[in-house]
Amino acid sequence: MTGGARLPGIAEEASDRIVAHADMDCFYAACERLREPALEDEPLVVGMGYEPGEGVGAVATASYEARAHGVESAQPISKALERLPRKREAATDPALDVEAAGFYRPVDMSFYESVSEEVRAILHEHAETVREVSIDEAYLDVTERTDWEGVEAFAWALKERIEREVGVTASIGVAPNMSTAKIASDAEKPDGLVVVRPDAVRDFLAPVPVEELHGVGPVTARELRSRGIEVAADLANGDRRALVEAFGERGDELYRRARGEDERPVTPKGRPKSLSRESAFADPTDAFDEIETRVRTLAEAVAGRAHRKDALYRTIGIKVVTPPFEVHTRERSLPGPIEEPDLVEEVALDLLAEFDGERVRKVGVRVSNLEFASVQQSSLDGWSGTDDRESRSNAITDVESGDRLRDQASLTDFE
Repeated sequence: MTGGARLPGIAEEASDRIVAHADMDCFYAACERLREPALEDEPLVVGMGYEPGEGVGAVATASYEARAHGVESAQPISKALERLPRKREAATDPALDVEAAGFYRPVDMSFYESVSEEVRAILHEHAETVREVSIDEAYLDVTERTDWEGVEAFAWALKERIEREVGVTASIGVAPNMSTAKIASDAEKPDGLVVVRPDAVRDFLAPVPVEELHGVGPVTARELRSRGIEVAADLANGDRRALVEAFGERGDELYRRARGEDERPVTPKGRPKSLSRESAFADPTDAFDEIETRVRTLAEAVAGRAHRKDALYRTIGIKVVTPPFEVHTRERSLPGPIEEPDLVEEVALDLLAEFDGERVRKVGVRVSNLEFASVQQSSLDGWSGTDDRESRSNAITDVESGDRLRDQASLTDFE
């Protein structure tokens, strides 16, 4: 679903804000499984500061299969190895049970960012307002896209598209506000979908342990429990003044959140650094005319989105994903900030030519290094206001001491 139009049959005015919180399940592990499908359903640990074969570092993500062995996030790799030996070592050590062993991989943030960008592109197509809070989670205000009767189907469609096009699983919570939506997305992980309607918020929150409420850390949770406050209902039905005396303004906030009162709007965290669109083929293809057609469509969509946001761009790039999940990015820098839809298509197709003959499962187009309406567009002879491909090509080539601009292959740049 694209554009900002409300779905047919939905009233023009929404009586309640509808907020969705999308959280990718065990995201780093899910990304590793994209590259190594054989890891699917296997205990998998992704470690920060971890090197293959060593026992240093800390657990960044543990798959649910690894968690069943007692492996937890932030746990030292040495302790994780005590609970879940490496499969390779277990296969050669009679003292170890190979069936109770798992796989370990080091963090590859560049790769995870490239997958995250694919998810973000889908989220932005499903909501006018998206607040990205981390590499694997975001809030969406979908009030203008659906209503409370249709939001469950809307959320299922979003989940299914992320899994189909990106290959990772999202858990989604829907509620009238951000704090409740966040709790809802955690309620039935993994692969969960929980919709909390406005009239059900208090009942939904009532049994939630206090440490799961927004803004409650371990210290606050211990203090609340020492006062006999175990779950959200205890807070919601408690003495508001006593909470304020004990915790200051946070006491009032805790009281309101436990009652499902959260008026914060979903607001983006600053302006975007890039705009992109991606699309997957049903099956990998080497039909280059079909791949080119898909890139043309994506280039038009990205340029249109930049125009609607009054964004100028200094860089145009593509992403090409080949089986099983090899991510290739190429980009070209421009002389200055511009808005030139035809040039987006031209550069994207030029960069794509390198992959003629390759089997491709997904393609993407991106504009980046954005500047917004207050910046004057760059104008070069033979570039601005003309459809002359040769003139534009000369304008690009003449920059940077006559050298052809660099075609870069950096995952970290495609964010």
